[in-house]
Amino acid sequence: MDFTERSTRIYRTKQLYTKDELESRESLCVHEQPAFCTAACPMKLDAREFARLCAGGDFTAARAMLERITPFPLILACGCSAPCAGRCRLGELPGGEGLDFPALERAAMRLGSPQTGRGLLKFKKKKTAAVFGSELFTLAAAAELARKSYPTSLYVRESDARSLVAACAPFLCPEDLDAETARLLAMDLDVHYSCALTPELFERESASRDLLCVSREYLALLSPGEEPDSVTLLCPGLGALARPAGGSGVLGALCDARRAGVSADRLAQGMDPATLRGEEGAVESRLYTDLSSAEASRRVSEPEGGYSAGEARDEAARCIQCECVECLKGCAYLRHYDKFPRILTREIYNNAGIIMGDHMMNKALNSCALCGQCTVVCPNGYDMAEICLSARENMVATGKMSLAVHEFALYDQIFSNTEGFLARPQPGHERCKYLFFPGCQAAAIAPEVVIKAYSDLCRRLEGGVALMLGCCGAISRWAGRGELTGETDEQLRSALSALGDPEIIAACPTCAVNLRSLSSAPVRGIWNTLLELGLPETASHAGATAALHDSCGARGDAHTQSAVREIVRRLGFALGEGEWSGDRSPCCGYGGLVSYANPDVASELARSCLSTAPGQPQITYCMACRDRLAREGAQSVHILELVYGAQAAQTPGISEKRRNRLLLKQSLLRDIWGEDVKNEPLDFRLEITGEARALMEQRMILDTDITAVMRHYRESGEAVLDAESGLLSTRCRLGNVTFWVKFTEDAEGYTVHRAYSHRMTVETR
Repeated sequence: MDFTERSTRIYRTKQLYTKDELESRESLCVHEQPAFCTAACPMKLDAREFARLCAGGDFTAARAMLERITPFPLILACGCSAPCAGRCRLGELPGGEGLDFPALERAAMRLGSPQTGRGLLKFKKKKTAAVFGSELFTLAAAAELARKSYPTSLYVRESDARSLVAACAPFLCPEDLDAETARLLAMDLDVHYSCALTPELFERESASRDLLCVSREYLALLSPGEEPDSVTLLCPGLGALARPAGGSGVLGALCDARRAGVSADRLAQGMDPATLRGEEGAVESRLYTDLSSAEASRRVSEPEGGYSAGEARDEAARCIQCECVECLKGCAYLRHYDKFPRILTREIYNNAGIIMGDHMMNKALNSCALCGQCTVVCPNGYDMAEICLSARENMVATGKMSLAVHEFALYDQIFSNTEGFLARPQPGHERCKYLFFPGCQAAAIAPEVVIKAYSDLCRRLEGGVALMLGCCGAISRWAGRGELTGETDEQLRSALSALGDPEIIAACPTCAVNLRSLSSAPVRGIWNTLLELGLPETASHAGATAALHDSCGARGDAHTQSAVREIVRRLGFALGEGEWSGDRSPCCGYGGLVSYANPDVASELARSCLSTAPGQPQITYCMACRDRLAREGAQSVHILELVYGAQAAQTPGISEKRRNRLLLKQSLLRDIWGEDVKNEPLDFRLEITGEARALMEQRMILDTDITAVMRHYRESGEAVLDAESGLLSTRCRLGNVTFWVKFTEDAEGYTVHRAYSHRMTVETR
């Protein structure tokens, strides 16, 4: 199959999800849910952030938070019933107590500095307001309206500001009473003291006002015989009565005043006061917080006169800063982009909807390993793998995904299923009971293991064991290339049918998963077969400690994980199970083709795997994992290398992997089926320097690409001489890529010094 690079002139779009489907996925992420203490506060104080500021000694910023949510922060601090403290997760720990938020609020007001400056210039609004009564609700409501720049008059019985504040908040100490009185006097509020709150006063003063607010006591006088809570509107037009919503105590009064201010503001603007208000009051939170590492602690006792700065910091430092970061703790991909799934999902969704222009999230959605670890560690099962794979398929279908990202891997799959493909029954059998499928990575990295494993299975299993060398199609699935996946599935089904649809013994967990969707026959891992047959005599018995890296292809497959562990135990290894093993194991960086799309993220994924058991030998049961971990410097070995006593494979380069597959096929055809396959030798000398080979590995240029370029040079004779370096440069376009080779020439052949490639088409005239 040949791939055509995307067009830059044809623009198509296909909706990734409906709005409901998108919101359904996003709703699973609870990272942005408020902490339980914050959710319990009807005044919307971000208690978690407040505690963080206090713990850091920034009492001025903490004080500013209180001053933003209410006109009278000291009244709130001294009279709050503290529902936040009751919902603090620390109180759920045996012997633990929730944070003393009221004590911290009092400390912040005393230790923090007041805001300075007048702030932004605000113009007075044209509509005016009148507030009647000496309740805390009406006092705070008048202050809220004044904050919103409404010319506001407050009518009260008390003779002065201090007695008014004392009547509304009798629990304040003299010092706090003075502070709140000064705050009232500094407000742009017209207070009428010593008023007789009569119906006549209300009738006279309300006639010229647009917004009206009265206390419960005064409302009963104005509307005798009616329940105060049943009255909502007092006069036609804009005139309205904003009343308490049923809250009790200091917190209820301040919260109701805040609501009243919002209602009055909306009425003044001719809007329905009941709509588009957002969430008000206390709410429920779906936040998940892992308490497994939290330690129970008791409150720092508040002395008379309040916390000192040190005591306040100590009390606030008890806060565990509740947040859900389970996915980031487990996934190096999410840590790399420093984005939570909900945010990443929205950006990927928007990326798919772009018709023209740059699709900036293509690299990010191709950097997901599609391993499903996020789904396991997320308390709600958020599935970024499904989202990223759907997006890849969408972008491929609409021509918005560059072929360059996955082209090398896709052609590698095609190579495995053409030149490197082999499907033969065991000699002496036309149809076989079993089929051994080692997987393309085992054939590329450790061909010796494939030979030994197949020979062992043929010797110890009855009914015949067929062999199939090839790729299961995982590569094209991960790349979102449905057409190639369909072709691969059909090829494998046809080959399996010709062999009698045997029971499949897979040496790769990912292959096992894919093959189960293709075959009606059972598919099992070779580890299950080895447990039934017993380990061969070649198996090593180390008696050492090692770490087992679980393949993401075996995620959710407890049977495979258990079988592998039993084999490792029989091999004499002692395993230490860490937090990130089994279903929670991270991907090595090969899954999802990350190592092709974003090598940096692939490296971070591999290092994340190794960080769980630093310095220990790593046993794997996926050959791609074995290779990826070894490339990060780990002492990595595949379980079949231990079982069959094979020499530990190195980390072959991309050209060597291709060559290994071909040589394996040829060796098996010659030694088992008696067919001699001869390779046509080069008719010229071709050497590649170490520097050039390193560049080829980095740029994914194969030896066969270099050979094709040099054959083209021999035919065309076209090259450019760099007089300074003495190197000749020649090029050849192969498929979608133009390859360049810098070389020197002698009578016997060529020495390649550098190589690179690009996707431009070069024409000479």
